[in-house]
Amino acid sequence: MRFEFATAGRILFGCGAAAEIPAAAAGFGQRPLVVTGKSSERLQKLTSQIPGPIFAISGEPSVEVIQAGVHAARQRRADVVVAIGGGSAIDAGKAIAALAANEGGLFDYLEVVGKALPLPRPALSVIAVPTTAGTGSEVTRNAVIASPQHHVKASLRSPSMPPRLAIIDPELTYSLPPALTVSTGLDALTQLIEPYVSARANPLTDGICLEGIRRAAAALPRVFENGGDTEARRDMSLASLFGGLALANAGLGAVHGFAAPVGGRFPAPHGAVCAALLPHVMRANIAAGASLDRYAAIARLVTGDAAASAEAGAEWVAALCRRLSVPRLRDYGIRAGDVPELVELASKASSMKANPVVLSPVALASILNAAL
Repeated sequence: MRFEFATAGRILFGCGAAAEIPAAAAGFGQRPLVVTGKSSERLQKLTSQIPGPIFAISGEPSVEVIQAGVHAARQRRADVVVAIGGGSAIDAGKAIAALAANEGGLFDYLEVVGKALPLPRPALSVIAVPTTAGTGSEVTRNAVIASPQHHVKASLRSPSMPPRLAIIDPELTYSLPPALTVSTGLDALTQLIEPYVSARANPLTDGICLEGIRRAAAALPRVFENGGDTEARRDMSLASLFGGLALANAGLGAVHGFAAPVGGRFPAPHGAVCAALLPHVMRANIAAGASLDRYAAIARLVTGDAAASAEAGAEWVAALCRRLSVPRLRDYGIRAGDVPELVELASKASSMKANPVVLSPVALASILNAAL
């Protein structure tokens, strides 16, 4: 047995932890660049205490946005990047920090549509502060970037990209609206289930996944119905963190294999795509006889039934998606005619390689059609 476990240099979790951001930033450098999402005004109390310019992004990071951010970091001669926001803002911060420290352009290092060269120099230090409970990007070593000219999302990846410090403060998620709570929360659940059944699963990530699934299964319905449930918000922040730890070290699967091409071609948020696909991918893997004991363990956790079958777990997830009013893929403009191209692209995605079984093009098409 041989495996690796890599994560942020330090993880700080707890309500009120965000108060430590200014002192932490000063400890890493004198010229910080602050990267935030479009709701940066909501975080003005935090960012106003960090002596650096703000680079705000709107939506998911694209090649153009990252290039502009790298220019801002170099103009600033930044020595630390403070990324505060959802997964998009944190991914942008990590990518900017990586590229600002290296010569060459983004496409020299970007996977799939670029040369995928290794970064010669370590990334600038990053402090990552999530304001959603979903992506776990604060503890991963990649950044997902949209390339509109290629109609796809691809990763920038390096061992030097995990943040030096991840500060997870559940209080920053209290004001999330229900729809964002659902899409990010189901992304977190997906990122716990896929690594647990992954072909690259290991004993360390197994424990993290099972604890995260247990917490998310109980907390997500509660926080959807009552956004002020602070205990449920805390558990979703933990589940998100655990998902990031797991995916960075055990990989993902077919849900995320589809998410990159779907998100690259249609205006569909990443978490919403994952939510729409998750029960159908679970059913396809189970039908193929993959990881049945692990899917049964998931079913026992989420249903509370010690005799639950693997199929019962997939049905529980499908019922949860219905309960939380998860949109179908057709709501984002995806049609049956798009399925063949999406299947071809998804089959080449890096995440697909960790799926517990190789799914045929027919099986992949069936998953997409079921989610339309």
